[in-house]
Amino acid sequence: MPAPLFLIGFMAAGKTSVGRSIARAQGRRFVDLDDEIAAMGEPVAALVARDEAEFRRREASALATAIGDAGDGPVVATGGGAASFGDNLDRMRAAGLVIALGVDVGEARARAERSGGTRPLLAQAEALAARRASSYRRAHAVVSTVGRTIDEVAGEVAAVERAWTALPLALRDCTLVALGARSYPIVVSDRVELGDALRAASRVAVITDGNVGRLWGDAVKLAIGRDVVELTIEPGEASKSFSTYERSCAELVARGLDRSSVIVALGGGVVGDLAGFVAATLFRGIPVVQIPTTLVAMTDAAIGGKTAVDLPAGKNLVGAFHQPRLVTCALPMLATLPGRERRAGFGELWKYALLDGRELWRAVDACAPWASGDRGDDAPSELRDVIARSVAYKAAVVGRDELERSGHRALLNLGHTIGHAIETHSGLLHGEAVGLGLVAACRVSAALGLAGPELETEVVEALRRTGMPVDLDRYLVPAVLDHVRVDKKRTADNVRFIAIREVGSCEPIDVPIAELGRILRATTAP
Repeated sequence: MPAPLFLIGFMAAGKTSVGRSIARAQGRRFVDLDDEIAAMGEPVAALVARDEAEFRRREASALATAIGDAGDGPVVATGGGAASFGDNLDRMRAAGLVIALGVDVGEARARAERSGGTRPLLAQAEALAARRASSYRRAHAVVSTVGRTIDEVAGEVAAVERAWTALPLALRDCTLVALGARSYPIVVSDRVELGDALRAASRVAVITDGNVGRLWGDAVKLAIGRDVVELTIEPGEASKSFSTYERSCAELVARGLDRSSVIVALGGGVVGDLAGFVAATLFRGIPVVQIPTTLVAMTDAAIGGKTAVDLPAGKNLVGAFHQPRLVTCALPMLATLPGRERRAGFGELWKYALLDGRELWRAVDACAPWASGDRGDDAPSELRDVIARSVAYKAAVVGRDELERSGHRALLNLGHTIGHAIETHSGLLHGEAVGLGLVAACRVSAALGLAGPELETEVVEALRRTGMPVDLDRYLVPAVLDHVRVDKKRTADNVRFIAIREVGSCEPIDVPIAELGRILRATTAP
């Protein structure tokens, strides 16, 4: 008997229609919480208009009943606000699989108007969607409904459910990147959790660098539980090169890997990118499992399938999209990070906080004392939730725009346009450069009239609290500004830039490269 499937999401996302379609196709019982509430004696629209607080109480009660009577694995469609109320979401995750159906506010409004009926909260759609978005992303997976039919969405949900059901119980409390049959879990845990990811592999190769291998190589080999081929590269960005790539491929072939082998990437972003690119191209593509060991890799680099090596002209200019089979984040690995690496990781965490909203911003800020310290302390308990929520944000974006074609995935480049240029020409770590890129994004956004000048001050102070560089002007040298011209997001004379309106509200805009340079030069001390 399947576990219960809970569908959450904004109004008019299609929860009822998709839920009915899945239940009908699989011969399962369907439960619509709105119908259950209406059966209590008052139509939902009237109850919401009269007393929304009472509606939420009845909704929670109806959900409790559905969970208590879930032995036959029903498909449950919830109301738009159910996941944001009380502990509803936690109870659903504990009882079964929770999938959020994603929809843009404009599309939701159009669907609601086409369907007729009364939706008392429709007038507040934009504000409601902004408040609830982070709750929806805490589902096990987010499946986009934009541009898809009900049957297509139902098929995608069913594929994600099959992927989740196939996981060992130890891996089910995870986030899944929803990519149909290629959906995969991201696990945040106190240890390396591999499940069955390597079971069918003819050979397993672990690619790591000298520093990480010395600290964690034996523990990972123990977790793998079989003989492995070990390949160790030099630490540092210089290893993301064609020469290291070629040597790695040649050695793996010489040591007996074949098309049924699996590569395990053990390390930070450099190892993940290089090993992922090797896996994407060796024998025309073999599976890869990512075991990230840094904050940057856990929340960003290891997720989403971007693999690459660098060219002298810039970072990540040659690569491929190659999704991993599994990403497993073992939090104890963070305790061995050097202080500077730990602090640098907060460049990506502040990025996700700017994208996600104030709740995540406050959670990241609560971890600032750990970030700014130099001792190798265990990660604070709050960091687990920060990482999980950052992971959930990226997974939702990748599931909607895997190959960065619709523009939605471009949001993840917040801070990276200037950050990558600074990284290339300064010797700063990736996260440090991204942090300065966030300052640049605030400055450009203010110059374009999208944000107030106080935003830059707030971001600078946040970076300072986590011990990161904040002096953007020092790095805005001509070579950095010229580097934007070879940015991968450039189109003709424009660059796709992620602007910030406020914490939790960011958007991609096209900015002429000349204008971007003018804004930054104008604010740089001579």
